[in-house]
Amino acid sequence: MQGFEDFVTTIEPPSVIYDIGGGTGNYTQIAAKAFPDSEIRLIEPDPEMIRAAQSKLSAHKNIIYYNLDLQDVSATGAADLVICVHALYAMPDSARRLHDLRRILRPGGYLYLIDLGRHMDVADWRSYLFTELKRKHGLIGALKIFWQGRQVAKQNKAIYEAQMKGSYWTHTEEEIASAVTAAEFDIIRQEAVYRDQSDLLVCRAKV
Repeated sequence: MQGFEDFVTTIEPPSVIYDIGGGTGNYTQIAAKAFPDSEIRLIEPDPEMIRAAQSKLSAHKNIIYYNLDLQDVSATGAADLVICVHALYAMPDSARRLHDLRRILRPGGYLYLIDLGRHMDVADWRSYLFTELKRKHGLIGALKIFWQGRQVAKQNKAIYEAQMKGSYWTHTEEEIASAVTAAEFDIIRQEAVYRDQSDLLVCRAKV
């Protein structure tokens, strides 16, 4: 999220922003603080996450919530910035959904994309997070946070199992770059993130 905070300082204020698969609104919140005059549309198919986002972001009046799948978003050429973080891999026909992201953007608009590409190493994540939490909060604090976040651990395990079954899209850095380019984007920056298991791509819609 710090990387996204840094990114938004480098662009002109967008008129319209879409957060696709925005979940509980972590990235929408950053955008709303950075661009209080922008219209932000949070797209999320899970109604429980929509409700959580509405509660979290109630202080921001520039956000509109849509309980939709990406393919059901009818807007064309509406957005100056599209955010899609850890959502694309779980969508049906993920490569095709990149074309939907391009459709929503105006020519020259930005796509800020992070996608889980490799098989999730649940044990590695658990070890890494516990070490970091213990460093910041001490042993007791880390144990409390781990207990509170046990549902996240279950979800990570479910993601791994879905990846192994082929239900979720997995890809190399080269494969996602190729798919993004085929969807008519120019890649400005690409790097592996989240313990090299995900890919970050900052792109612009071809003119």
